[in-house]
Amino acid sequence: QVQLVESGGGLVQPGGSLRLSCAASGFTFSAYSMKWYREAPGKERELVASVSSVGITNYADFVKGRFTISRDNAKNTVYLQMNSLKPEDTAVYYCYSYYHRDYWGKGTLVTVSS
Repeated sequence: QVQLVESGGGLVQPGGSLRLSCAASGFTFSAYSMKWYREAPGKERELVASVSSVGITNYADFVKGRFTISRDNAKNTVYLQMNSLKPEDTAVYYCYSYYHRDYWGKGTLVTVSS
């Protein structure tokens, strides 16, 4: 049974940093791309970053230069390092993978506020 479990969210001041983690289980993690999405209040869910099975990364324009996605295949975990956070980064962040179908974690809330 596939499970994606996010952690690491919280309240941070503008300009601060957070690192999100997503622990995956139930499939061959190293063989699949992993993605982070976010959903802000009143907005649609949007893609933040992705990392392929071989480590190729892509980012949404609004996070380029600030966020870094990475993966540790030995730990079946994908990370999202978020620096220079802005109030508009406030959202629930979701981990996603496709393994025969879409799988989503339950999300972790990131609030950027002074």
